[in-house]
Amino acid sequence: MVFLRGLSAAALATALLGAAPADAQQGDPEGVFTFVIENDTLAGGNSDKHYTNGIRAGWLTPDSGGPQSLWELGRYVPLIDLQARRRMGFAIGHNLYTPEDKVRTDRNFNDRPYGAFLYAGLAYQSQSDRRLDTVELDVGVVGPAALGEEIQNNFHRLIGSAEAHGWHNQLDNEPGFALVFERKWRFLAETAGGYGIDLMPHVSGSIGNVLTYGGAGLTFRIGEDLAVDFGPPRIRPALPGSSSFDKPLDRFAWYLFAGAEARGVARDMFLDGNTFGSEQSIEKRPFVLDVQAGLAFVIRQTRISYTQVWRTEEFKGQRRPDYFGSISISTKF
Repeated sequence: MVFLRGLSAAALATALLGAAPADAQQGDPEGVFTFVIENDTLAGGNSDKHYTNGIRAGWLTPDSGGPQSLWELGRYVPLIDLQARRRMGFAIGHNLYTPEDKVRTDRNFNDRPYGAFLYAGLAYQSQSDRRLDTVELDVGVVGPAALGEEIQNNFHRLIGSAEAHGWHNQLDNEPGFALVFERKWRFLAETAGGYGIDLMPHVSGSIGNVLTYGGAGLTFRIGEDLAVDFGPPRIRPALPGSSSFDKPLDRFAWYLFAGAEARGVARDMFLDGNTFGSEQSIEKRPFVLDVQAGLAFVIRQTRISYTQVWRTEEFKGQRRPDYFGSISISTKF
């Protein structure tokens, strides 16, 4: 079950962050700040290739919190349950993509091009005991304006690592957007002592010039007080999780998890190249499989998770699957 707490403080949070919609359920009065970093070095190696780094910072409002004007807009967002617990999310993020060979300076047409995506996101989330729905619009820029070269090479200079020499071959500047929908169901079996297992099937999809795909998958968890969340957050494309979480009943919760998602990919700008007239492209594979496993724990106001991800080849000529790790830290305010 999802535990509703702090009903008396909800009015104060609503006054500070904006009036709550009249038809919304009142629930958790605290917002959640989440930071996620994904990198191939976090998987225990030093591959530094393909999807090589992602960072994302986000704020999720208290239940029904946020500006009233945005909630009025949110009434027209499809697939969001107006009678469930609802939150609004704001995020900024940056993704980096590089070829395997970063020494050569000419364009390697047998490898993926250099690219980066700098974006901001607005999300609407509705949550019930057994279902979590998220609709998010990410808008940003791809190309030199996304500062991929500066971020990667300046960091490599700082840590004394080799620089990438082919960034002048990256994708051209282009506005980028992705409209994402995720639905996740939770089927929980819990013992009297708070230990339990659950299965969480999901469907997901994105439409946009950056990413267009449809996916489905399943996550299995075992641990204590699993009702605190719907799994840890990740950077898309990925198995969906939840930025929100409830406080554990005895101030501590933990779980081990494993899951998989199969995606059919219609467009990936970081493989297909710019929308109009780009030579920076390589033939993508139409189907991709993600398999992940990890550990998450919640201590009072804070949740920390580690996920290891195995991703099948994304383009023709890719020699082996990719491995990378993801760390998320979420805290309630």
